[in-house]
Amino acid sequence: MKPVFCDREPARVGYFQSVLENDGILTFIRNQHTNTTMAEMPSGLFFPVLCVVNDEDFARATELIRDVRDGTPAGLPDWKCEKCGEPVPGGFDLCWNCGSDRLASSRGGVG
Repeated sequence: MKPVFCDREPARVGYFQSVLENDGILTFIRNQHTNTTMAEMPSGLFFPVLCVVNDEDFARATELIRDVRDGTPAGLPDWKCEKCGEPVPGGFDLCWNCGSDRLASSRGGVG
């Protein structure tokens, strides 16, 4: 099991789940229902996370997500979250682990 996409919007995560499953990649959504219970204080720890069931599908899944996302060029380098230290795939704008924004991290701000 590997996470491939995280977003505060469950509908966006569900959309990418459909994209991957239409291509034959088995997935599940971690934290699918916890996001709405934490509405007063949103935290990346509770954002829905799209995961591939089979690790060998990870590369193909991230490539599909990158291809579908508007304005995201393929081949972006992976980055390290400054808040939690987690390595994050280049196609992610938010750290899949803590939800910190890549741009806020690069500016030295709080994610």
